[in-house]
Amino acid sequence: MSELPYIPFSRPCLDSAAIEEVVECLRSGWITTGPRVERFEEMLGAFFGVSGVQCCASATGGLLMVLIALDLKPGDEVITTPMTFVATLNCIVLAGGVPILVDVQPSTYNIDPELVVRAVTPRTKAIVPVHFAGQPVDLDPIYDIAEKHGLRVLEDAAHAIGADYKGRRIGSFGDIQVFSFHPNKNMTTGEGGCVVTRDDKIRKQVNLLRFHGIDRDSVPELKIQGLPHYDIALAGYKFNMMDLQAALGIHQLPRLAEFNERRRHFADIYARELAQCSGLILPQAPSFFHRHAWHLFAPLVNTETVGITREDFMLKLKRVNIGTGLHYQAIHLSRFYSERFGYKRGDFPNAEYISDRIVSLPLFPSMSSTEHERVITAIWDIFRERS
Repeated sequence: MSELPYIPFSRPCLDSAAIEEVVECLRSGWITTGPRVERFEEMLGAFFGVSGVQCCASATGGLLMVLIALDLKPGDEVITTPMTFVATLNCIVLAGGVPILVDVQPSTYNIDPELVVRAVTPRTKAIVPVHFAGQPVDLDPIYDIAEKHGLRVLEDAAHAIGADYKGRRIGSFGDIQVFSFHPNKNMTTGEGGCVVTRDDKIRKQVNLLRFHGIDRDSVPELKIQGLPHYDIALAGYKFNMMDLQAALGIHQLPRLAEFNERRRHFADIYARELAQCSGLILPQAPSFFHRHAWHLFAPLVNTETVGITREDFMLKLKRVNIGTGLHYQAIHLSRFYSERFGYKRGDFPNAEYISDRIVSLPLFPSMSSTEHERVITAIWDIFRERS
């Protein structure tokens, strides 16, 4: 094993102001949902230009609550992609829906709108596009399909905070978006996420679902007096965000543009320095105008050309103390989804090709130029050795 310092594939960027905010939160005695969550939600609302952004314990919780709020009935279908983290599909199943998968575009790894329209049936209730790695899905045809068939669109924007689609910020338009603040995302609250929507009914349902179904507005005269009375409107969850988490978020959000610019800087260097590397197939940009958030830089290992597998490549980097990620294994090939829904290899050839070869290279704002150069040099060394 190399004696060089370890370079992870991701590392959160936390400054002294964020850390001090957490300390002050602890000293205040108010560490669960409170004034810092309220402040963070207001900041997110200003960022997206939408009132009533709702923070929650995780993006997974946000997806689940929205899908439940859509009131899926047994047999209702939700169209999504096999190239995503399992949470996307798990939430559909847990909400009572049937995940209907369609293949992705081989160049962008994003869901193919032409295949979405073919998958719509009378049982379809919603479409869940995933902005893979922070690259926006081509949303105009998705929303056209939804409008034509009366469907809801729930954008899994876990990777995409700060991304733009045709000059508009993801989350500033459309139906519903859910963002993630996991430690490996573009900004973090430790764990956490938020739901963005312009639908007051969905917003109200999420507000009830995220904290036990408690409705404090049911007794307005007592609420005005500041008394802690409430009613239970429905069976809810415990998906609220803590002030401890929001303490990080209120310092992360103002730095998001800086973080994302740093990610773009390193992604551009990867693209330039690895363009002639026959061992990798680099991510491709879509034809429409957009701004990539670069949550991940995830090329494919060109196994046919270089004669090594993705796993061989990852192990070789590991031996020189460089971490990688695997985002993602095509979910239809997992045991649960193949057994439960009958999916099998061959159903989605583009997703399978990507899944067998994809690898996430180190990419994070606090990465040094020296670390970045070391990763690029190690990659070239691996493929020179093979050739």
